[in-house]
Amino acid sequence: MPDKVRICRRTACLISTAALLPPLLLLPACSSDNSEDQRLQKAFTDAAREFHVPRSVLMSVSYMQSRWDSHPGTPSVAGGYGPMHLVDADRAHAPAPAPGPTTPKSRTTMPAEVAAGPPGDHTVQPADLERAARLIRTPAGELRTDAVANVRGGAAILAATQRRLGKPLSANPDAWWQAVERFPGTPDVTSATTYADDVFDLIRRGAHRTTAEGQEVTLPATPGVSPHPGSQVSKRPKNVECPPELACDWLAAPYQEIDDDGDYGNHDLADRPRDQRIEYIVIHDTEAKLPNMFQTVQDPTEASWHYSVRSSDGHVTQHVRTKDEAWHSGSKFVNARSIGIEHEGFLAHPGSWYTEQMYRSSARLVRYLAKKYGVPLDRQHIFGHDNVPSPTTDSIPEMHEDPGPYWDWRHYFDLLGAPLKATAGPDSPMVMILPDYATHKPLYTGCDGHGKPCPPHGSSAVRLYTEPDEKSPLIQDPGRRPDGEDSTEDVSDLGSRVSTGQTFAVAERRGEWTAIWYQGEKAWFRNPKDHPTAVGASGRMVTPKAGMDEVPAFGRALPEEEAYPEGVEEESESPLPYTLRAGQRYVTQSAVGSSYVDRSFFSATPQPVVLGQEKYYEIQLGHRLAYVRANDVDLVDAPAGKADPTGR
Repeated sequence: MPDKVRICRRTACLISTAALLPPLLLLPACSSDNSEDQRLQKAFTDAAREFHVPRSVLMSVSYMQSRWDSHPGTPSVAGGYGPMHLVDADRAHAPAPAPGPTTPKSRTTMPAEVAAGPPGDHTVQPADLERAARLIRTPAGELRTDAVANVRGGAAILAATQRRLGKPLSANPDAWWQAVERFPGTPDVTSATTYADDVFDLIRRGAHRTTAEGQEVTLPATPGVSPHPGSQVSKRPKNVECPPELACDWLAAPYQEIDDDGDYGNHDLADRPRDQRIEYIVIHDTEAKLPNMFQTVQDPTEASWHYSVRSSDGHVTQHVRTKDEAWHSGSKFVNARSIGIEHEGFLAHPGSWYTEQMYRSSARLVRYLAKKYGVPLDRQHIFGHDNVPSPTTDSIPEMHEDPGPYWDWRHYFDLLGAPLKATAGPDSPMVMILPDYATHKPLYTGCDGHGKPCPPHGSSAVRLYTEPDEKSPLIQDPGRRPDGEDSTEDVSDLGSRVSTGQTFAVAERRGEWTAIWYQGEKAWFRNPKDHPTAVGASGRMVTPKAGMDEVPAFGRALPEEEAYPEGVEEESESPLPYTLRAGQRYVTQSAVGSSYVDRSFFSATPQPVVLGQEKYYEIQLGHRLAYVRANDVDLVDAPAGKADPTGR
């Protein structure tokens, strides 16, 4: 969120030649494995047979809705329930409409009884839970809590939509394109077409996943399914910078003076990348409903960001041109080099899960921006608000924690086309944090009240200890808690944890425990071979030069004194309360030039960028990134070795 806002396992199933369901829909006659972890797989098979929907279509739609997760009884931010993400209109937040030139107003959800319309029309209805309950003659409450009933409801809606379109209940998945396109209730043609493209691409490729509830689900690949020709592209505002397959709108953040004292808001004019490279893309969550955020971003006294992504359908709204600097990260240095993207959601409410459509839209946007500006697809360049380097020691306690431990970085990088995986053997001097999101469920507190345990939930974060023992103290963070207080298990406490995709230098290994260098200290985490939380990594590390007992770490890469021209006051350096000691190593993925821009007054034109000769390395110091002077450290290579073929 912005700185000023806190507002079949694969089972062998026999296909009976006698089980030709009209219209010739071939499905397994039964499951040969009745174990509890096959319950959802069997539900898809049974519902597909009952409602004459191709199982591949039903399963792929469900994957795009929820990745087959059920979250029993708990709605998403968009009000969706179960593996089919059936929307309960009475419990959903009204989706934020595509914004216009004035402050947007929320709208109501479309009634369940609106027809799908003729084949040439694009009138849509959401996958409505109440309507699904009526279609299968089951109490609505059961569809909220029981995955089997939820899948039956989703299948019934697909079949009803197909009939209303005047189409047969064909065994051929290709015949279901328009019904699939309408399933999420997305009124925008571009979004609906992209959604259907994704569903049918998954049918061609297949998928296997262990869900958050421990269900083993497999969608076999069907390579012969045809791509749909010619995606439609909606007309969009000329200011929007988005890939053509994304539905994007424009809602401008203001750039104006606020008072006679020279205060202004809520972003800065720049000329990027001509005057300064764009090197980072920062992932935020809103910690508020999107309509509230739309009002915030139009307030010149508040923060700003470049893009917002809606939870319900992944719709994107741009607010600040990418050439300009939004005020989103808590660091002017990072703002000057980054693009900020807000995602509708709440870090402390894992039940209000981030939707698959939001993940996919965001990944498409980031992939487009990264290619346009040459941003590397790694976790030192694509990172969360919770990873932003604190510019000064005093700022550390005020830095934000979103998107938090429940953001699925592993899945996100899969969608970016840059999967996180082992690049070296298990004894490499570097490791990448990489727990299995669905099954890695560390205890957190504070989601619904101070000290109260959060519901068990998949997590991207791994907790650190002072010794190889889970009963030992957590790592104390002198920046977050300068008075010496202990780190906690609170969901917002970053003091003693690391995150998926981050890479660290190994300090020691002992049994199933691994120690890394972390904020100047040795930090331990449990890393058993049968359920690893980290994998071997290759790359480069920095270590203090010979003869130096320790070197300072910084939250900004500022120019040397001589670089500042006359009339521009030098920005004073502020080392962070962490140091790199002799013999310690920290991973770097890029060298960084020094720069500074005076942002102390309103100007109708971009201010000049002060570029220095001083060079720095960006390092993974702790949960947050930091910088060290290149002259203070030596580079050390961690060569690529033979990695486990499974990526572990």
